[in-house]
Amino acid sequence: RYCLVDMKALILVGGYGTRLRPLTLTTPKPTVEFCNKAMIIYQIEALVKVGVTEVVFAIAYKPELLSECMKKYENDIKIKFSYSQEMEPLGTAGPIALARHLLDDGQPFFVMNSDIICSFPLEDLLNFHKAHGKEGSLMITKVEDPSKYGVVVTESDGKIVSFVEKPKEFVSNRINAGIYLFNPSIFDRIQAKPTSIEKEIFPKMAAELQLYAFDLPGFWMDIGQPKDFQTGVGLYLEHLRKIDPSKLRSGSDVVGNVLLDETVKVGRGCLLGPNVSVGKNCTIEDGVRIVDTTVLDGCTIRSNSLIKSSIIGWHSSIGRWARLENTCVLGQDVHVDQEVHINGGKVLPHKSISENIREPAIIM
Repeated sequence: RYCLVDMKALILVGGYGTRLRPLTLTTPKPTVEFCNKAMIIYQIEALVKVGVTEVVFAIAYKPELLSECMKKYENDIKIKFSYSQEMEPLGTAGPIALARHLLDDGQPFFVMNSDIICSFPLEDLLNFHKAHGKEGSLMITKVEDPSKYGVVVTESDGKIVSFVEKPKEFVSNRINAGIYLFNPSIFDRIQAKPTSIEKEIFPKMAAELQLYAFDLPGFWMDIGQPKDFQTGVGLYLEHLRKIDPSKLRSGSDVVGNVLLDETVKVGRGCLLGPNVSVGKNCTIEDGVRIVDTTVLDGCTIRSNSLIKSSIIGWHSSIGRWARLENTCVLGQDVHVDQEVHINGGKVLPHKSISENIREPAIIM
C-alpha cells in the first residue's frame, strides 16, 4: 500500500458555470447538489481518504463566493481549502503553474476537473503511479462512441503512446477522465499562461515516455451540463445500488433507483423513478409522477403533476397537473402555475410561469 501523508490536490473549478445555468446564477457550480451532496464533496471525501490534507481550488470567478459556501465543509471534513485565482482564463495547464507556490512540497499531487463523478479509486491510482515511477498518471475511461472524443492510445502496461482527436477509424475507446497524479517535476513544463494540458503538455510527456494511463473501473460522467448531470444521476444511483442499497428508497411508490432525503414527505398514489433524487424538506403531494429528475432542497411538487428529465431548483414549486419534460431546468425560487406545460425550458431564478412553454427556450 502506497499512501503519502499531507498530500495536496488542485481542483480545476474554472469560471462562471455557464453550462449549468440557471442553477449557477445563485450558487457556485461546485456546491450544486448532485444526489443530495455538493458535487465537489464527492471528490474531496475521496481525496481525504488517501491522505490529502489541502485542496487548492483553481478558480477564475469570484473565489469569495465559493470560499463562503465551502466554510461549513472545511470544518466537517477537517481539511484546508486554498484558492488560486486566475485573472485571465489559463486553460487546463496554466492553473497548475499559477498554484505552484501552494502545491509544490516535493511530493506527488492530484489534479482534477471539478465536474467529474465516478467511484474515485484514488488509492489504486497512487499505487499505479508508484509502480511505474514516471512523471504523470492520468485516469482513462471507456466510452461507447470514441469518434466524439480525443482518445488515448496505450501499451498493455499503461504507457501512453499517443492521443488521437475524434478518430475516424477505431484506434482506442479510452478517453481522458480528467483525474491526474503528477510528480512536482511537471512544474518545469508549464508556465502560468493560457495552456491546454491535453494538447500541449501531455503529448510531450508521452513522447518522453513519462505519462501512463490508469483504466478507471466502473462508471464515469462529466456532469457539467443538465442532460449529462441527469445521466450521471442514473449512473451514480446504480453504483449506490451495488455498494449501499439501504440508502435507496424501496416500496410500491418507486420504480428503479430513487434517492430521497429523510425529510421528504411523499403523498399517496405517487410513482417516483427511475433515476430520481429529491433533496431536503421537499413535499411531494398525491398522485405525482417523477422520472429521471433531480429536485433540489425546499421544493413543493403539487398533486398530479408530471416531471420528466428535469432539474428543479431550490425552493421552487410545481402546480397541480403541471407537466415538465425534455431537460427543463428551473433556477432557484421558480413557481410554475397549475396545468402549465414546459417543454425544455430553462427558467431563470425568482420567476413565476403561468403560460405554456411549448418549445425549448430560456425564460428571462
